[in-house]
Amino acid sequence: MVCIKESLEYFHGSVNLYFLNGVYIISKFINLKTMKKLLIIGLMLFTYVYSSGQEQQKTPLPPIPAAPDKMIPGMTEIWNPEVKIIQSGATNRDAPSDAIILFDGTDINNEWMGMDGKPSIWTVKDGALISTKGSGYIKTKRVFNDFQLHIEWKTPSEVSGNSQGRGNSGVYLQELYEVQVLDSYDNRTYRNGQAGSIYKQYPPLVNACKKPGEWQTYDIIYTAPRFSNDSLTYFTPPRVTVLQNGVLVQNNVSLRGPTQYIGIPEYTIKKHGPLGILLQDHGNPVGYRNIWIREL
Repeated sequence: MVCIKESLEYFHGSVNLYFLNGVYIISKFINLKTMKKLLIIGLMLFTYVYSSGQEQQKTPLPPIPAAPDKMIPGMTEIWNPEVKIIQSGATNRDAPSDAIILFDGTDINNEWMGMDGKPSIWTVKDGALISTKGSGYIKTKRVFNDFQLHIEWKTPSEVSGNSQGRGNSGVYLQELYEVQVLDSYDNRTYRNGQAGSIYKQYPPLVNACKKPGEWQTYDIIYTAPRFSNDSLTYFTPPRVTVLQNGVLVQNNVSLRGPTQYIGIPEYTIKKHGPLGILLQDHGNPVGYRNIWIREL
């Protein structure tokens, strides 16, 4: 039998209590008012302890994992929902069945427009979309978030100019983030501005350029940014992977902000939603063809 003595200083004077087999016993006479207070406190304590016990009983215990030597293969197999079936292209250049065709060599104005929303004045020749000096940037009529983009491009076979003045154009992801297009075959320029670079941010891992006049490919995987509450910082930044002619040149890089020719990308971040794909007119007759995109 255990007896625990406690002292209550809450009341006037000292009231000695003994706890015997779950019952408090008062050691001296007290007035009726004090007795009522003790009874109320006792009831509150009893209710709290009882309800806490009930709550603990209701909380389900986590399942006990099976010991590794007791597991079977089916415990880690996920069957549903079944993975969506698509038809892949005959080659890596060909669009899969779930792709949106942005340019198939015919009418540019099906999917593209000028920056002012009017029909584009870029020309179509031999199945290629050609940027001509002064024709301006063009962008897709559709807007996108995360996507896989395939685009083929060609710089002029007749070499003219050097550095940034030779076969210059660009593919802007969500109209803000540029993957540089440039004749970088035997043409020295700043490393974060050559073909395959994320312009002024990341140089390509290698120079995978073909000779001038030869068709080249970009396969781009893009994850759009998510924004913080202040609208001026990324919660998660945009991320880009680029394969040029089948060679990895950008490996899931985190972008610092929108592309800037002069300035710091981080200072120009502004919250945005889905935006289009933009092709740059830089004064050089760069051609594009076989453009398709898959929304992710």
